[in-house]
Amino acid sequence: MSTKRIIEDKDFCRIVIATRRGARNITMRVKPDGLYLTVPPYSKTDKVLSTLEQFRADLRERFRQVAVRPIDFSFRIEADCFRLSLSPSHLKCFTVRQMPSGEVTVFCPEHTDFSNEAVQKLVRGAILRAMKKVAAEFLPPLLHVWAERFGLTYRKVRITAARSRWGSCTSAKTISLSCYLMLVPSHLIDYVILHELAHTREMNHGPHFWELLDSMTAGQALRLRGELRRFRPSF
Repeated sequence: MSTKRIIEDKDFCRIVIATRRGARNITMRVKPDGLYLTVPPYSKTDKVLSTLEQFRADLRERFRQVAVRPIDFSFRIEADCFRLSLSPSHLKCFTVRQMPSGEVTVFCPEHTDFSNEAVQKLVRGAILRAMKKVAAEFLPPLLHVWAERFGLTYRKVRITAARSRWGSCTSAKTISLSCYLMLVPSHLIDYVILHELAHTREMNHGPHFWELLDSMTAGQALRLRGELRRFRPSF
């Protein structure tokens, strides 16, 4: 059971403090709609906020990256492996089309009211479906190439819409890859794929795992991990 307190904040819009039985430390999670803290029972608010201040600068930057901004005709995604734009259309419905160049265009009625919350939800859903479709076409073949190169095997691959995990690998060697990988640079897509392939041999993150992953990334595993941590889904 947990109790919640909500505090308005200039940097995060709101801070949600949840007291949870069994919690031993303060944990902080940045979400598009605010900063969420889980604290042990009987924690004093002033002490919790004092702890927060030690990490405010870093958390503020992370919040800036994940904060949801409204989508309108100026919205674009220009990643290494995925490009998308919105375009006005004389049609009265929303349509999605993948061009011969590979770029995805979401056609919206020319008088679309982007301030409408229902419209925002509809457009975001269209973008997510397009990104997941492109990811399903792009990521599995890339996974196969890297698996062949390093002589590693997996049972199957799943494409998910997970925002909090770039990828995962089960003990049955099922690899899951988030479609949000399409938003990061191509070398970091490779890193996540290699990371999950390494788990087909080493399930934990012990020394043997990092030795294996280092051998697959020219000794750059920790540097690439640090670089990936700076990225957050942009919508």
